[in-house]
Amino acid sequence: MNKDVVAGQAVYSKKVLSIYDLWVLGFSNHYLWKCPTRLISQQFADLVTANHLDVGVGTGYYLKQNLTAGGQRIALVDLNENSLESTAKAIEHFKPEVYCRNVLEPFGLGCERFDSVSINYLLHCLPGSMSEKSIVFSHIREVMNTGGTVFGSTILGQGTSKNAFAEKLMSFYNKKGIFCNKNDELGALEQALHQYFSNVKVEVIGCVALFSATKA
Repeated sequence: MNKDVVAGQAVYSKKVLSIYDLWVLGFSNHYLWKCPTRLISQQFADLVTANHLDVGVGTGYYLKQNLTAGGQRIALVDLNENSLESTAKAIEHFKPEVYCRNVLEPFGLGCERFDSVSINYLLHCLPGSMSEKSIVFSHIREVMNTGGTVFGSTILGQGTSKNAFAEKLMSFYNKKGIFCNKNDELGALEQALHQYFSNVKVEVIGCVALFSATKA
């Protein structure tokens, strides 16, 4: 497996996951990336369906916050087994389908397709240029029903204003291989989405692009 793919997900140990919500969703989103977590969560709540796949699950925060009491089909795709295990446990009452996959390769899930797919804060961790890493949208499209919606968020490395701390932290993350987004910019993201989907919508808030699109 590509060593850069491994590096991007390897940081999410059980220890890191235990503080992820506090550091990333609590502090970094508000004070560094300037996109409050509640805005990403609201997009999730607005677009999630009863037949949903979450790609790049992290701690499962948005699933935990926005799923209703029951009756939903939920599936998880991630390369990091710590993330899959902790998220699956947190929403175990939904009996989620769990798939350990490298998203830069075809998913090969062998299951029924989905009406909605979320991909939050994964693109900026994937190696390569936006045109290279956007192959993930092709793989997502293949597991979606016609008329289904893909939505998510990613931190852009170019074309947004950053405070000094945000600039230094993003540079550090890129050097460590945690991020690979120093050349990611809005136009390339929009182009990637239009290549695979229709009804593309992108809004930039701070350093973060919130996007959604439909499989025609």
